Amino acid sequence: MKTNRFIDTNIFIRFLTGDVPKKAKRAKKIIERLEKGEIKAEISDLVVAELVWVLESFYNLPPKKVAEKVSYIVSLQGIKMLNKKLTLDSLVDYVNKKVDFVDAYNANYMKHHKISTIYSYDGDFDKLGMHRIEP
Repeated sequence: MKTNRFIDTNIFIRFLTGDVPKKAKRAKKIIERLEKGEIKAEISDLVVAELVWVLESFYNLPPKKVAEKVSYIVSLQGIKMLNKKLTLDSLVDYVNKKVDFVDAYNANYMKHHKISTIYSYDGDFDKLGMHRIEP
């Protein structure tokens, strides 16, 4: 089924933090409908990256808590996204390997596309099993 709705990061932030009660209550209604599959909506990888970043940097949540909250959102029945499995795998690596989410995502992207070597100065890719070349 084609969706004609997209959800921005701020809806998920309001729902997950409850920091703006009126908006959190309205966001919760959308999340409940997504959870039941009553509505379908798309999100992008960038929404997920922003969600991780905001929960980490602004709300100071530890990676495990961030991953739990974001995994919940990504796994909602009504959520459609292009790289759902890749994103969920990246959240696991983000927590278990203690690396930035974007690095975990890029490493999983590389694995998915059978790319084994990366040019980077970032040692996180070593933890993620990538062959890293510093130019």
